[in-house]
Amino acid sequence: MKDRGITVLIVDENSRRAERVGSLLEGLCERVYYAQSAEDAANVMNRVKAPLVLTDMMAGAEIDGFELIKGLKRQYRAARFVMLASSASIDACKQAIWLGAYDFLERPVTRESLEKLFEGLNKSFSLSAPDPIQAARSGQAGSDRSFYFEGVKSKSPAMRHIYKVISKAAPTNLSVLIEGESGTGKELTARAIHMNSNRAGNEFRPINCAGLNESLLESELFGHVKGAFTGAATDRKGLFEVGDKGTLFLDEIGDMPMSMQAKLLRVLEDGIIIPVGSNKPVRVDVRVVSATNCDLSKLVEQKKFREDLYFRIKGVSIVLPPLRSRQEDIPDLLYYFLEQACSELGVDTKDISKNCMDILLSYPWPGNIRELRNVVRTMALMSESDVIEPGDVPPEVNSMPKLSSPKPEAEPKLLAGQSLEEIEKQAIQSTLEMTEGNREKASSILGIGERTLYRKIKEYGLN
Repeated sequence: MKDRGITVLIVDENSRRAERVGSLLEGLCERVYYAQSAEDAANVMNRVKAPLVLTDMMAGAEIDGFELIKGLKRQYRAARFVMLASSASIDACKQAIWLGAYDFLERPVTRESLEKLFEGLNKSFSLSAPDPIQAARSGQAGSDRSFYFEGVKSKSPAMRHIYKVISKAAPTNLSVLIEGESGTGKELTARAIHMNSNRAGNEFRPINCAGLNESLLESELFGHVKGAFTGAATDRKGLFEVGDKGTLFLDEIGDMPMSMQAKLLRVLEDGIIIPVGSNKPVRVDVRVVSATNCDLSKLVEQKKFREDLYFRIKGVSIVLPPLRSRQEDIPDLLYYFLEQACSELGVDTKDISKNCMDILLSYPWPGNIRELRNVVRTMALMSESDVIEPGDVPPEVNSMPKLSSPKPEAEPKLLAGQSLEEIEKQAIQSTLEMTEGNREKASSILGIGERTLYRKIKEYGLN
């Protein structure tokens, strides 16, 4: 055990919620203790004298966080107390500062908010051991940070490998290509790359290449001058110029028209753009991160995507796995989004019953993380108790063929060796069958726009 490590006590009657916060503290502290009541907290403090206490507004059934801080502060004057509360309770939570609390954090607690808390504590902590937090973090926190995704530490080996790739690629200026099904978190990954790069203080600009026609896309990317086309009343900078020194995220790059691909390649190679209607070159310094749910290598073979551009944007390749292939992460994601939804709705954090969890774990999640987040929000809204039951699960989730069907081993075999394009085609076909051809409902479940779904149906020749 490190002799300079810091011990943290988390006081919360909701043990699962407390454990999730505890998991986010890994690498930031030496050890975490838990208490579900004021009595438990007093016993732990008597034994270990934790220098940092994180307490929920309702520390237990018989006492709230305010009373807990008042009581413990009198006995443990050197300790720092931090209140955890939903956004609806933040104003009330500020009272804790007057009672001697060091700070408060808004739920759902994230790794980033805890790191900022510890950075502040490093400047003000006064313990017998000098700089205990910094000592506990040295050599640990930096490497662990990359394992956090949407505030949750992934248990999936595939995702852990991806986070390591992100941590190595982020500080460079290499182009990055992110591949994966719709809803797997491609933009989130792009933002993580940006926020961990030396460009983090500058713009992150996303654009969907499938949502605009060629002339609009050119204007959005490169800008235009007054009179360049009908309606161009003033000069307008494009995303390359606005995002100078920052990161440009080109989503669904596989849908970019061939003529635009040639112009993009020129910009990536020369670092110069020419606004529409102008002949004046503008030098730009932008890192490009691209994403696609298509198999770009197949598009290259089919002469639908330029090979030179493909290799230019694929400096670093990241393939995000679908949620169904990393089921071990689903419970933590469910509870994270549930806590987030309850905070947004201004209601107490809810739990998930075992029967409900079994249903959610057996669902194949064709819309991946985006669909899971939307389903959790619906359940949090519709549930009338503090525990979400099977009756609160949306019918489309209950009626979807489950992963735990009579041939559970068929799913991995079915997917293994198939391209992302083939997997996507199956997911769209299954969802259309489940929704009886209702495209609006299917696009919502899949987490894509109706126009994109319509285009995919035509592309794959689906009924």
